[in-house]
Amino acid sequence: MNKMLFGKIILALVFVLPASATAMGGRVDVGVSIPLPPAIVFHAPPEMVVIPETYVYVVPDVDVDIFFYGGWWWRPWDGRWYRSQNYSSGWTYYQNVPSFYREVPSGWRNDYRQRRWSGHPWNYQRIPQQQVQRNWSGWEKNKHWEKQNTWGVQGLKPRPQPQAKPQVRVPARHQQSKPQPREVQQKRSQPQQREKQQIREVQLQRQQPQTQRGPQQSRPQQGKPEKGRNDKQDKKQHDQ
Repeated sequence: MNKMLFGKIILALVFVLPASATAMGGRVDVGVSIPLPPAIVFHAPPEMVVIPETYVYVVPDVDVDIFFYGGWWWRPWDGRWYRSQNYSSGWTYYQNVPSFYREVPSGWRNDYRQRRWSGHPWNYQRIPQQQVQRNWSGWEKNKHWEKQNTWGVQGLKPRPQPQAKPQVRVPARHQQSKPQPREVQQKRSQPQQREKQQIREVQLQRQQPQTQRGPQQSRPQQGKPEKGRNDKQDKKQHDQ
């Protein structure tokens, strides 16, 4: 009986406690916690190196990958990505792979140890992390590392940047204003008006000689002479 009574009390608590928490305005969250990476102990602020052909900074003297880009510290761990405002702690889970990581070669550590990049000598510069955090934005905006002997890599040619097509500016005197609809209609009707005017001029030229001649006078009809009259005149001329 005691076991049965104890079981009923537990069931009552299961149903009563969530209801009372809801009535009091509480909220019960059910979720899966994502583990955070362990902290990294630095005996001194780390020095950094900029990866050539990028504006991604890396801490080369630790065994784990720690990057700095866009004002954040980035760290991959256990198949996930984390970021923080501090290089040693305060890591939070980041759902996606950072976009800058696509430009980071997987063998950058070997290049760092051999002091070579893409087959060229790499005279990298070690930069204090405080200097990187203060100047990263201005360096990227002003193309600082392209000007510094192309990231310290001898003989490295900078990547070609897409150039915008130059715009041809037409002087104001050569610019013609777009004709308005009335002007377009006038220009279209001009050839027709010229044709009509030419036809009128031709008609006037044809009519002009007839008006200068004046009224035509009736002329006697020239027919054959009468036989009797002519014979009498010829006879009188012969007798004379």
